Amino acid sequence: MTSIPSAATSAAAPPAHRVVVLALDGVYPFELSIPNRVFPYVEGAYKVVTCAVTDDRTVTTNADFTITVGSGPEALDTAHTVIVPPYDSACISAELPEPVRAALARIRPGTRIVSICSGAFTLAAAGLLDGRPATTHWVLADLFRRMFPRIALDPGVLFVDDGDVLTSAGAASGLDVCLHLIRSDHGSAVANQVARQCVVPPWREGGQAQYIEQPVPQTGASGTVATQAWALEILERPLSLAELAAHAGTSPRTFARHFQDEMGMSPGRWLIQQRVRRACHLLETTDLPVDRIAGEVGFATGASLRQHLHAVIGVSPKAYRNTFRARATAMGT
Repeated sequence: MTSIPSAATSAAAPPAHRVVVLALDGVYPFELSIPNRVFPYVEGAYKVVTCAVTDDRTVTTNADFTITVGSGPEALDTAHTVIVPPYDSACISAELPEPVRAALARIRPGTRIVSICSGAFTLAAAGLLDGRPATTHWVLADLFRRMFPRIALDPGVLFVDDGDVLTSAGAASGLDVCLHLIRSDHGSAVANQVARQCVVPPWREGGQAQYIEQPVPQTGASGTVATQAWALEILERPLSLAELAAHAGTSPRTFARHFQDEMGMSPGRWLIQQRVRRACHLLETTDLPVDRIAGEVGFATGASLRQHLHAVIGVSPKAYRNTFRARATAMGT
């Protein structure tokens, strides 16, 4: 494993960011291991600790073995980020066991809290999702809504970032949200390098909708992958649904339906996401003015870029550049 240099490796760097993974009974071993696999790639930036809710540190898994983790609940006292991996659905309850409730009470105010898959049930039962948007595995969406009807659940996305509380969908979305945390902390360049080390895409499009069981498409239905690749090559051009459909050799209505089935979003929304992603890359890596970047990525004006960037990321191009260029410089990237 090759570590990626971080500002935390310098003599003046602050202590490593403590990521505490809370292993609950019935935990899925794959998702439990994701933080320990992803964050150490950023050299010196993170310290990952796995803890249990009891002092004996013994945790049952949903597999045919039991594990003993390195720390008890006291590890939560000094966490900067807490991650709750998923556990077997048989362990889901609207009421938290007292040891779990006591462990969560140790988390300091302002600590970033993240759930993967069914871990969202723990956050919801603890009241941490009250008044917030959230997601979980799409298979569990109906159960979640019945148990917590006041939480705004969106089962169509891979993760939801609501500032200091993040929730993610099933299994591999744990990778997505961990990469997102690195991207938020250290910029896209570092997150992309970590993704390459993990041999996964740095950003997956389309949310969970593309994985939800759907009726089998009619025989002969064509995919849209080739047209997506073509669109990315000419992203600076205005691209209409009719042009995309013509490239795919289908009617606009058929193309839009196939695209929605495959990507979980409309072609128009996908194009906006791609343009915002490319604009972010240019803001991080170049000194081009905003109006020039808008033209390079296919937005008609700088005002349009500002509007879409704020809608997707929540900040202005200037704020994004100031934040991530500074981090990239500190990282030496």
